[in-house]
Amino acid sequence: MITNDVLGDAVRNNAEWCQAMCHAHGLTGTFAPRAWTSGRRTPLYYPDAVTLTDDAGVEDVLPGIDRTTPGASVKDSFARLDLAAEGFRLLFEAQWIHRPAGPSDLPPTAGRRRVGTPEELAAWALAWSDGDADEAALFRPALLDDPATVVVGGYAADGRILGGAVLSVGDRVTGVSNLFTTGDTDPSYAWSAALAAAPADRPVVGYESGDDLTAALAAGFTATGPLRVWLDA
Repeated sequence: MITNDVLGDAVRNNAEWCQAMCHAHGLTGTFAPRAWTSGRRTPLYYPDAVTLTDDAGVEDVLPGIDRTTPGASVKDSFARLDLAAEGFRLLFEAQWIHRPAGPSDLPPTAGRRRVGTPEELAAWALAWSDGDADEAALFRPALLDDPATVVVGGYAADGRILGGAVLSVGDRVTGVSNLFTTGDTDPSYAWSAALAAAPADRPVVGYESGDDLTAALAAGFTATGPLRVWLDA
């Protein structure tokens, strides 16, 4: 049975990952009882606010973010808000996912290792972004100094990057995000690498949608609840 604690742990872990990414870009967000917010515009693809509880309201998120220009976003973690009246549009919907603690049943991933140098991170980020240098610049070397952030790569014998993911290791759960594969590599390869690198003594959480959600469920995850992301038009 999925409990509110399981979902709450996933939400909190994801907000902590957003905070870590902001720190890598010289930004500091704020944790309040019902929401995490950033008073300055966050890095590409990262929300300006994340609701932390299912009773969070508009008043908990909008006053703490920068709306002087279009493009601010809100992660509505429990799919409870309607921000259309505030000038936002629904950007996408997804499902939180959860996998119990314990070793993975997926076949071992050959060539898996932790990304440990700025040069390795730059190459990993280019593979993640499919060669888009502007998107790859999201992953700054400061992330490697964060003990809670583990960047995992899977490598072919000739050094090509076949896939990877980011792990956010918390006290209660480990979050997985930015999971990808390259070429014709099956998504199970990246899930196997991520789960093998995650601590086995705590659950693994995250969120996915569409085909990525299907791959996560095949890797042993369970969908635990919906989320929405709103974009300020």
